[in-house]
Amino acid sequence: MTAAQTDMSADPRQHTANIKRMLNEVADHVRGDVEKVDDPKAQALFETTAEVLRGLITAYEHYERRSESAWR
Repeated sequence: MTAAQTDMSADPRQHTANIKRMLNEVADHVRGDVEKVDDPKAQALFETTAEVLRGLITAYEHYERRSESAWR
């Protein structure tokens, strides 16, 4: 499915899959940036960002699987 088709889709699974992909890309990017900077505070910020994004990805996965009572 193309990005345009995903944007037009009424199926929330198409949107959650797309959002998860984008969140993963950003999380991977900031994790890579940890090695590129020397500032410990920036490194901590990037690590925290990655962890928060991973938490969001997990929430999207729970939604998709309906594994939490809130999503049933």
